[in-house]
Amino acid sequence: MIQLENEYLKVSINAKGAELNNIYNKTTALEYLWNGDPAFWSKKSPILFPIVGELKEGAYHHNGNTYHLGRHGFARDMEFELTHSDHSSALFSLKSNAETLEKYPFHFTLEIVYSIDENQLCVKYKVHNTGEDTLYFSIGGHPAFRVPLAIGTHYEDYFLSFSHKESAPRWPISKEGLIEAEPLPFLNDTDRLPLSRELFFKDALVFKHLESNEIKLLSSSSRHGLTFHFKGFPYLGIWAFKGADFVCIEPWCGIADSVGSNQHLADKEGINTLKQNDLFERSWSVTTF
Repeated sequence: MIQLENEYLKVSINAKGAELNNIYNKTTALEYLWNGDPAFWSKKSPILFPIVGELKEGAYHHNGNTYHLGRHGFARDMEFELTHSDHSSALFSLKSNAETLEKYPFHFTLEIVYSIDENQLCVKYKVHNTGEDTLYFSIGGHPAFRVPLAIGTHYEDYFLSFSHKESAPRWPISKEGLIEAEPLPFLNDTDRLPLSRELFFKDALVFKHLESNEIKLLSSSSRHGLTFHFKGFPYLGIWAFKGADFVCIEPWCGIADSVGSNQHLADKEGINTLKQNDLFERSWSVTTF
């Protein structure tokens, strides 16, 4: 387990999946990350790569071949190499190998950079195309934040506050984990989403191209919360496992297949492309208070 620490924060990261293990604010004396209780959901902040969400029939086509990938891809279950660390930052690396090439025929290096500055944690994704062919990929975050956060508060005391007023539908998810063909009305000229257990009974809330690039987790019963910044991510998921004490705020560069997908990777909605030797970078951050 790798640890980062400054005057305000203590953060730890597991080499498996380069996954966040905790975000502890020493000033508020609060842990902000979900505890990973396996009775509900054992993950805490998996990295979604090289796909986000589910593939139609669990498969995709590329250059005349068919490949199979499970939900959210393979990075979250693989051991990353720690290539740099100090008290305020750590860099983890995953390179394509014989195992990945069997199900994803692209040469790549994926780097995850964690850094802390005062009470803010920044997570940067860097994708390098180390092969000769165009690289097709999706990438996203899936951090789960504790709700309720402060002692004496309740789940329904909390709400999400968007940086802009939103009029945006949600995109329903089919029982196979695919994005339905038509959206449903949801946010109507509002910057506030109250949290409730029932909100996620029909799976995640999926949004496309919101105006906001910042969301606050706030409470009517506590001054403590967090600010989540996700500029450059065109898709957003908000999710919690049924009955669990967390909410995931998920910034995505990519999205699950639609029910009408032709399963060709190059045609996949939200797919990113990189030419040989090119580099893709995105980052999200969370400020705790």
